[in-house]
Order: sequence, then C-alpha cells, then structure tokens
Amino acid sequence: MPAYTETLPRVADSVHRARRLVHLALDVWGLAAVQNDAELVVSELLTNAVLHARRGDSVRVTVTRLGEGRVRVAVVDLSRDRPTTRAAGDDQESGRGLDIVEVLSGGQWGVDPLPWGKRVWALLGPEAKPDE
Repeated sequence: MPAYTETLPRVADSVHRARRLVHLALDVWGLAAVQNDAELVVSELLTNAVLHARRGDSVRVTVTRLGEGRVRVAVVDLSRDRPTTRAAGDDQESGRGLDIVEVLSGGQWGVDPLPWGKRVWALLGPEAKPDE
C-alpha cells in the first residue's frame, strides 16, 4: 500500500507540517474528496499527542492509501496512555478532538498498542461496499 510518512518534533508547530504532508499525499493520489477531513483528523490526532504523550520528543505521522478512495491517517507517539474522550463545556477551547475524529471517520478509528508507545489511527473515505 502506498504511504507517506514523516517523523516530526512533538510540538504544536508540527501540526502545520502534518497537515501539509496529508494534503500532498491526497493530492498526488487524486483523493481531494477526503482532503479536508483528513487534514482535520491529523491535526486532532497530532495535537492530542503533543498535549498528552508523556514520553518522547518526536511523533511519526503516516497517511496510507487503502484503495477505493480510502485512506488511513495515523500518529505514533512514545506514550502508552490511551487517548480518552471527555465532555467539554461550552466555554472550553479543547476537549473535542476525539469527538471530531469519531464523526469524520464514521467511528472507524482506534488505538494500536506498541511495545514502545501507541498508534492512533482513523479511516476516511467511502464505506466498503458489500459484495453483490
């Protein structure tokens, strides 16, 4: 499966670079239909890693073409702490990232534990069609 990947510093300024990586990959693959959603998802996943990962100075961002217009966006960090959703108040500026990922991915996101940390990923694009 074709993929683009980049290791970035675990800092807020890396969100722009991650969005650019995703934009470039989807542009090359002709998948403009999912570009905006994928850029927002990588922003939320990376921001979560920047704010909550307890270890490591870098993260790995990957966008993988799965075929049929579908892509997987993933962020790997060195923390084993699983991301959790929380209820954000109307006046809070944060706390909605995973809810956004949930909506944009149609609930198709998850966490893969790794020996050194975790991979948080989301699938985007049209649903797989059942065999006819």
